[in-house]
Amino acid sequence: MEILQIVMFGIITSILYIILKQVHASFAFFLLLIAGILILGSIIQQIGTIFQLIETLGQKASVEGMYMETIIKIIGIAYIAELGSSITKDAGLNAVAKYIELAGKIFILLLAVPIITAVMEAILSFLPSA
Repeated sequence: MEILQIVMFGIITSILYIILKQVHASFAFFLLLIAGILILGSIIQQIGTIFQLIETLGQKASVEGMYMETIIKIIGIAYIAELGSSITKDAGLNAVAKYIELAGKIFILLLAVPIITAVMEAILSFLPSA
């Protein structure tokens, strides 16, 4: 039932934001920022559980630890970039939000290079030598 509490908190925050935005826009933005932090804090335990599950699945599938760690980092970067982008969009800074999204994509690509290389090497090892 935690999701109902989070949704209700989000709805109440949204209503307060709409009212406060007309009176004092900077306080309205801080309200959104604090709400985002509180919601993130309330789901942090679930995020840890998901990461543990992914790690366990990787061990069962005999996937090298480096690859699982990289996948977890990629997921983390994606969520952090999305959160930062959303916050800056809420502040009306769409250009900055796009830069945050671009930075997240670049960091994900940098982390994925070793995995892509390993996949390519595995594919090439199956092909007959000419």
